[in-house]
Order: sequence, then structure tokens, then C-alpha cells
Amino acid sequence: MGIIHLWLGLLSMPIVIIVCLSGCLYAFKNQFSEWANRDKIFIQQTAKRKSADEIQDILFKEGAELRSITIPKDKGRSYIISYTKSKVDYAVFFNPYSGENLGAPKIENTRFFEWVLDLHRNLLMGNIGRQINGAGVLMFCILLFSGFVLWIPQKWKLLKQALTVKLSGKFQRINYDLHNTLGFYFFLILFFIAVTGLYITYPWMKNALIISMGGESISRIVEATEEDHNTFDTLFKDMLSRQKEKGQSIEKPVALQSILTETEKVLPYQGVITLELPNIDDPRFRVTKINTDYMLGAMLPDKISFDQKGVLKSKEFFWDKPLDKQFTSLAKPLHTGEILGLKSIVLYFIICLIGCSLPVTGFIFWWNKARKII
Repeated sequence: MGIIHLWLGLLSMPIVIIVCLSGCLYAFKNQFSEWANRDKIFIQQTAKRKSADEIQDILFKEGAELRSITIPKDKGRSYIISYTKSKVDYAVFFNPYSGENLGAPKIENTRFFEWVLDLHRNLLMGNIGRQINGAGVLMFCILLFSGFVLWIPQKWKLLKQALTVKLSGKFQRINYDLHNTLGFYFFLILFFIAVTGLYITYPWMKNALIISMGGESISRIVEATEEDHNTFDTLFKDMLSRQKEKGQSIEKPVALQSILTETEKVLPYQGVITLELPNIDDPRFRVTKINTDYMLGAMLPDKISFDQKGVLKSKEFFWDKPLDKQFTSLAKPLHTGEILGLKSIVLYFIICLIGCSLPVTGFIFWWNKARKII
């Protein structure tokens, strides 16, 4: 374990440092974006907010077609709407009190974070960098396990020493304790972050995790076996229903506000709502609502759909999904720390800094030891 820990640590050190630092920075992407667009996001409440139908009428008079609308939980924030005008798609902030189009978000910081994300995922080297990055993260996972094995005290009287940092000791002792103790305290969550990163990037890891949670292989060809009949029939009937809805000519679709009112009945809690209007490919109204009433405010998505007459057609509640589907829908926010909002992002930031420090303190410990031998 010592040999494995040493050589994999030396090989993966530059990659781990780059990935951890870029991940620390990218975790605050939304906060930077909000600060850069604060004049468009945070608005003054002056009167009653315009309904979704009034917003649709405003766009219609301007020759635009509303595609989706996102309504925040906080009434002091602007809406986000997307629409098509002259065959061009737009996504802008919208003041629901004044009816003013506040414009698109600033893209300067977006470009910077795109560069940070490319560095985090691919080391700015395309697919070759992604493979190198993946190898480095895999080494890091093995390092965390081997580090835990090396941490285990061989005698009970050494347990206190393994759990504390002796700040009064010399530099070499403090450096060793920081590497040994911090690695133990945070190895599980660092391992989780690394594995979820591999899940997002590599199909083989996604496949392994989905199967381990009771799901089916993503490469499995759907076969109409006896056990698949119920699921297949449900999907087939839903597909036929949507195809039938496409062919129906409806003189006047249901009002958008009616869809939102029905949504509140089905999902009676406060949360961010995104309403997607029917289009060529999908004849239904799709509503996603973020539920934060569970587990320290974790942001869990519930989804429902309506036909153009306003009839409820489907419900997809987060807690009704099997474990593998729940994990799939939350893989990215679990990896980035966005799952609990700012508090979990700050926690991940601190943990990633600690993850970045481990190869540094490990290298210093090895260098001092190697220099004495030489």
C-alpha cells in the first residue's frame, strides 16, 4: 500500500491539483453570474406581477413566440424567459412587474467559466486531456483508499495521534499530520466527488453505478420479455397518446395561468417553476418544480405534464423514482455541491482545497524523507 500510495501520488499530483483548483473555482459559477447580472436579476417589487398569459401577449405583440418561462421562488428576482423571434432563439431576464425585457445575461464571465470547465474536464487538451484526466482521477480514488489503509493505527494508543494535528511540533511533523489527519477526515466525501465526476464523464462508470443501484445497463437493448411488458406498454401508450395529441387541432389552447394553477394543486409547495410550452416535437406543457422541503433544503425536481386542453397527463415525483433514477437526476449537483445551494458549495470549496493540499503535503513529506536517505 505504501508503494502504491507513493507512486500513484507522484504520477497524479499535477492532475489532482489542477482538477481540485478548477473545481473550486467553477463551483461558484452561478454566484459569479448573479453578481455580474445583479442589475437584471434583482428587481424592486412595485405592483402585482404579470401573469404568464400577459407575458405571452407582450411577446406576441412584438412578433415573438414564448417557449418557456422560469418563475423564481423569491418575488424580488426577475423571471427567465426564452422565446423565438424571426427564427432566432433568445433567453432573457424579464421584469414581471413592469413587463420590461431586461436583456440577455452578460457573457464575459460565461466564457471564462467555459474555459475553467474545459480545464477541469479535459486539461484544455480535448479528448486526450480527458483520458489523462480520467486516469489521474482514478489514481486519486485508489490513493484515498490506500491512504486510509496507511492511516489505520497499528496500536490503540496511537489513535489520538492519528486524529489530531500537533500544531506545536516542527514543520515536518505538522506537514505529516495535516496530510494524515485531513486525508482521513475527508477521504469519503473526496472519494464521492471523484466518483461522481467519473460518472458524469465516462459511460463505463455511469453504467457501473446504475447497475450497482439496481438499474439496468445503459447499453442493454430493450427486449420485450415478460418482465418488461408492463414498462414497455406504459411507454408505448404514452408515445401513442402524444402522437395523437400532435394530430389534434385545438382552436384555443388552455391559458398558461391555468396550467400554473393546476401545478400548485399537484405540487403544493414553494419552489422554482419552469414551464415549457408545446412545440413541434412535444405537444404537451412540461412543468418542472424544484422542491426544497426535504433534507436540509436539497433541491429535488418534480415533473408533470399537461395536454393542450389542460388535462394532467403525467406525474414524475422525485421520491417515487427508483434509487438509480434519483441518482441520475442529481448526479451533476451532487458532484458540484449545488444540491444544497450556497452552503454545500462553500463546504465543497473547503473540501476541494483540502483535496488539493493532500498531494502537496504528501510530496513534501516524501521529499524530506528521500533527501535524508540520499
